[in-house]
Amino acid sequence: MKHSRIIPNIIVGIRDLMLHKLRSILTMLGVVFGVGSVVAMLSVGEGASREALEQIRKLGSNNIIISALKPTDKTSAPARRSRMSIYGLTYYDHIRIKETLKTVKRTASAKLIRKEGRLGPRALELRVVGTTPEWFQLVSRPVTAGRLLNQKDMDDHAAVAVLTQFGARRLLALENSIGQTLRIGGDYFEIIGIVESEGGSAGNIQVPDQQVDIYIPINVARTYFGEITVRRTIGARDREMVELHQIIVEVDRIENVQPTADAIDTMLEQFHKNNDYVVSVPLGLLRQAEATKRTFNIVLGSIAGISLLVGGIGIMNIMLASVTERTREIGIRRAIGAKRKQIISQFLIETLVLSTAGGLIGIGMGICIPALITYFSGMPTVITPASIMLPLVISLVVGVVFGLYPAIRAARVDPIVALRHE
Repeated sequence: MKHSRIIPNIIVGIRDLMLHKLRSILTMLGVVFGVGSVVAMLSVGEGASREALEQIRKLGSNNIIISALKPTDKTSAPARRSRMSIYGLTYYDHIRIKETLKTVKRTASAKLIRKEGRLGPRALELRVVGTTPEWFQLVSRPVTAGRLLNQKDMDDHAAVAVLTQFGARRLLALENSIGQTLRIGGDYFEIIGIVESEGGSAGNIQVPDQQVDIYIPINVARTYFGEITVRRTIGARDREMVELHQIIVEVDRIENVQPTADAIDTMLEQFHKNNDYVVSVPLGLLRQAEATKRTFNIVLGSIAGISLLVGGIGIMNIMLASVTERTREIGIRRAIGAKRKQIISQFLIETLVLSTAGGLIGIGMGICIPALITYFSGMPTVITPASIMLPLVISLVVGVVFGLYPAIRAARVDPIVALRHE
């Protein structure tokens, strides 16, 4: 019997609300904008957080990245013209890390040199990365053509190179990519593969690869380009000697990442007195980003929830006005036997109709706004089931909470006084 009364009460509630269409629509707008803003803000926050987290994850949760850091040069200009800077990581650092720490699973070293790449009339400033085959295992990047460096290339001192997709489009535009001979500086290399590249940075960690990278065997880089880099500036010639610019370390288990990073830092401190290196742990940055994401979502949800609160106040206001207008109707219903709980349920149903309709319209608006943001600005947005269900549930709760007082007030109306009401 109870279920049989619900549908008629809903129909009656809708009919009563339709008697004042404009007022009902204006009342719903508070819930519409509140729910829409919650969905949109959570979607924008989720999209930004996921993009940052994904970029950090690509660095490897089990990886530790050690990068060379040039110390601050306080030498005067005349002395700097004839001075050579020696800093960064060494081959012995790599060997010590690889052979001393039992938690280290794999390592990859990299030597970075800036050179011009040229193929026919096309030229591009490249970052030459002298590295080992392990680099591609620790920094996974999809292969779009050809193959990666292997141990045979290292053993044969082969003049081969793997180019990024960006560099391939710029240099090999209309040519067959694989098998082309590319001139790097004054030497020639055969292109054996093309890979995608991320580039950029994740938090305060520089992503190991860039769009203009070209990868060659590290022993070939040492033979062809040497250990000293010369950069000419106005009135001076800067010379730098850096054996290794980067070492990537993979740890056996995720719980050993931070202890291993601390051990590496302690080990390097004994041999590097000038603080010419930095140890970065993507796992720590990942956990920090996840915590920031949770805080960000809570803040955004709270701010947007204020709009729902305003919408709830609007619902209470309109229902109180409705109770006053329908005092005589309430008296007649009470006089013919309607119970207080029936009066309460009638007004609660009307409130829920307002909040539910406003919530559904708000969800539709909240889904459209992130799509427009992504279309016009390119900013990624992600709509999750939680970002839809949470504001809808909140709108229903708001409807019940703010509709309960007017409903109780209506049920407490004295039937005799109500029948005399004009």
